[in-house]
Amino acid sequence: MTALPVLPGLPWPLGVHVDARGANVAVFSANATRIELCLFDAGGTHETARIALPARSGDIHHGHIGGLRPGQLYGLRASGPWQPTAGHRFNPAKLQLDPYAREIEGEFAWLDEHRGADANNPDLPDPRDNAAHALKARIVGNARFDWGADAAPRVPLADTVIYEMHVKGFSMRNTAIPPELRGSFAGLAHPASIAHLKQLGVTTLCLLPIHEHIDEKRLVGLGLVNYWGYNTIGFFCPDRKLASGNGTPRNEFRAMVKALHAAGLEVVLDVVYNHTAETEGIDAAISFQGLDNASYYRLDPAAPQVYENFTGCGNTVDLRHHGTLRLVMDSLRFWVEEMHVDGFRFDLASALARDDTGVDRRAALLGAIAQDPVLARTKLIAEPWDLGPDGYQVGRFPRGWSEWNDRFRDDMRGFWLRGMHTRGTFAQRLCGSADLYRHDGRLPSASINYVISHDGFTLRDLVSYADKHNEANGEHNRDGTSNNLSVNCGVEGESSDPAVLAMRGRLQRAMLATTLLAQGIPMLSAGDELGHTQRGNNNPYCQDNEITWIDWARTDADLLAFTARLIALRRDALPFVDAWLDGELVWTGGDDQPLDEKAWGDTGHRAFGCLIGKPGRTDSPMLLLFNASDHELPFVLPSALPTGHWTALLDSADPRGESAWVGDASTPFPLRARSVVVLRHSP
Repeated sequence: MTALPVLPGLPWPLGVHVDARGANVAVFSANATRIELCLFDAGGTHETARIALPARSGDIHHGHIGGLRPGQLYGLRASGPWQPTAGHRFNPAKLQLDPYAREIEGEFAWLDEHRGADANNPDLPDPRDNAAHALKARIVGNARFDWGADAAPRVPLADTVIYEMHVKGFSMRNTAIPPELRGSFAGLAHPASIAHLKQLGVTTLCLLPIHEHIDEKRLVGLGLVNYWGYNTIGFFCPDRKLASGNGTPRNEFRAMVKALHAAGLEVVLDVVYNHTAETEGIDAAISFQGLDNASYYRLDPAAPQVYENFTGCGNTVDLRHHGTLRLVMDSLRFWVEEMHVDGFRFDLASALARDDTGVDRRAALLGAIAQDPVLARTKLIAEPWDLGPDGYQVGRFPRGWSEWNDRFRDDMRGFWLRGMHTRGTFAQRLCGSADLYRHDGRLPSASINYVISHDGFTLRDLVSYADKHNEANGEHNRDGTSNNLSVNCGVEGESSDPAVLAMRGRLQRAMLATTLLAQGIPMLSAGDELGHTQRGNNNPYCQDNEITWIDWARTDADLLAFTARLIALRRDALPFVDAWLDGELVWTGGDDQPLDEKAWGDTGHRAFGCLIGKPGRTDSPMLLLFNASDHELPFVLPSALPTGHWTALLDSADPRGESAWVGDASTPFPLRARSVVVLRHSP
């Protein structure tokens, strides 16, 4: 290649950005002594040029390279000390992927030549050049996507109903979608997908990780993959495996967002900034390790060659360093400004809020997001735990954040399935978990209420399996939690027994009703409204197959109708407003007597009612009835409303939630076993 003109260029923005004369290149590394831009042929196997960036501004190495155009493949080499005991692992023999890459080329394989350290002597760098097989970045142009009249739906928190889903698993087996689009961003944007989501009534899609990721070496050895995608290597790149191939993954993702927005649906991304795909940095120097290991990762202060592993994934990204913090902030803004997403769910968010002493709600990232005019208006959801000391932080994130509430999950499972917990505990979770969130001006919408998420049993499996069945994962059923609080209703797994199926149906509907009617933000896991099963696998992160793909041919039409009815009821009536209700609710045990302190703590009684005098969107009082016992109860209606009549809006004992019951205060309601009922009062 003819020598390209090189100028000092600018230290901002980071990454490679083209202009009329070429491209500006800016790379962060606080500890490298030299950064080189390496250009490759169209096949990505032959290095055609190596250009040292000529200037440095603080921790940014930069230069302007004339003649570079969109489509050019490139990588980076970083020189500096090879001193693992000080945290430095620079090895210019290893090509590094640009952390700011907008497109990635190549398929990563766990080859020995990717190792940064010599296999026989880790005190020395491995001398083999890995460029031919390393991942490369592709320079992209400045062409703008035609967003048209796209506008963020901006669904209020009180109206939000989250639908957690995997892009591929959602549409892979939906025959209403053309085969070439199934399992892709385009498949999710297809009218058949949108029609289902609108019929269901959800407002906000939370997509499992869609950033470019690679499969762990251990999984590859087992012939498996990281299906869930929690192993990011490209924080600015939509995963190529989720694209149909019709255009670039970036534009296919944008078209998906545009179509979903047009239907009034929000898009929230599950993002993994707590660790990267480099694991412990032993088997492969892919990007961050080779560019500046000591800045990007948290290292043991007493032994910097060892990574602090608060994530369980081999490394923890160090958000205390300004360079790493900037990477995360730039990535978040990119997805909002250029890709139009509406918010983020932060995986293992406690790891992102760690300072030198532990988890701190005033941590740098949380403060940076709070003051950022682009990010502060998005939905922010924390998975409020990690594996480090004091990592369980449920209820402790700052105002402006919502949190996955696993206390809701476990207490509701225990109440409905195991006869655990009192009516007092149930009511506490039903009414926003004030014990966790009523502080510092936080509202009930701080609680993301769920019984099922991607991580664990599906709803159908929760009532069909007493134990996990993860043999397909290759770990002899040792992986995945054993504390599922599940039941099998008398038969382990699939059953054709009508009594078993009826019980399973009732329990599923009761838990759906509790989740969707509770105060806070409800979250459903994709497929639960259809009766999706994973065959008892409660940790199918590595199963990219029919175990995880939703089987649309086996749709439970009654369950779908029931769930849609519930969501419509929440939307139209909003039984609980997004405010703490002090003295505005009347609780009764079915005998028209208020529950006293003894009754709240009585573990022997499993039925009660909640009278809501002023629901959010109707002038008519509403009464919610719950019966977790195994027998029907004639429930005496409140004498506080002696005139008028009551109408049943929902009865979860019915497969579709339908009921024709109408009565007055003198007529007890026949509250069937394992059911939830919603009554409305009319004068």
